[in-house]
Amino acid sequence: MNHPQPVVLGELPSLSKLYVNAATAAARRRVLGASSGKKRLPAVSHEVRGVRADVENLTAYQHLVGETASDTLPAGYVHALAFPVSMSVMNREDFPLPLLGMIHLKNRIEQLVPIQFSEQLDIRSWAENLAGHRAGTQLDVVAEVRSGSSGDILWRGVSTYLAKGVFLPGIDKPGSPNGAFAGDFSPPDPTALWQLGLDTGRSYATVSGDFNPIHLSVLSAKALGLRGSIAHGMYLASRALADVGAVKSDSFTWDVAFEAPVFLPARVALDITTVQADSGSWERSDYVAWNPRSGRRHFAGSVSALV
Repeated sequence: MNHPQPVVLGELPSLSKLYVNAATAAARRRVLGASSGKKRLPAVSHEVRGVRADVENLTAYQHLVGETASDTLPAGYVHALAFPVSMSVMNREDFPLPLLGMIHLKNRIEQLVPIQFSEQLDIRSWAENLAGHRAGTQLDVVAEVRSGSSGDILWRGVSTYLAKGVFLPGIDKPGSPNGAFAGDFSPPDPTALWQLGLDTGRSYATVSGDFNPIHLSVLSAKALGLRGSIAHGMYLASRALADVGAVKSDSFTWDVAFEAPVFLPARVALDITTVQADSGSWERSDYVAWNPRSGRRHFAGSVSALV
């Protein structure tokens, strides 16, 4: 496909400012009692050039999610690095859906080569695939990370979001609520049990910059209609990736689909199943996480070697 026309930003956007702008836009919609009236995604991409990882921030991230200390950027850290650029696309005035209240349905990330912390990176993001959903309207937000020196793609992520309760006229017919999950779930014997404190959301916000109010406190989450604060989806997925990490290759695809939020504090059970190729080498690891008390599945995914 042809990329949308790039808009080059001078620096990485501030996520806190983007959330303030989104809250202001949401308040304006409530007062006016109207939607944006737009039915198309902006035909542009946002790009920031010359981005470098902060070493102290990288170390804090690795420690928080359980990654081994390394000069190589974990795939989840790269997502966090690109996230402000993606958020800036979703915060545009011509974006047809409300940013606040978006539900993260799934992610697919391709880690093509290891990225060193010292490398200068160019990050580009855009939105595509606006489509109907039985519960509202969904879309994909794509982010690409390229080498600032060679221009080669190093990492690519596609995040699928749902604007629940928002139905745009003229959009494709609704699909299923979450096609990644089918049938009943019977919890297996867990290979790990996580204990997540009430401060889990604030801790991840500190290293990722994602200070979405639904993750920070009971009060701020209730203000947005939730019964309590919930863990960041990408924190959970990144922690699962770290648990898988000892067997993954340098180049891999990483998929995760979210089903039920993790309200904090929480205990989360995790099971990892490893699949080997006929040669005996690692091929894929599948993982699933659930509430050990209720048996409700929270998320599931896989990490597969790129060939």
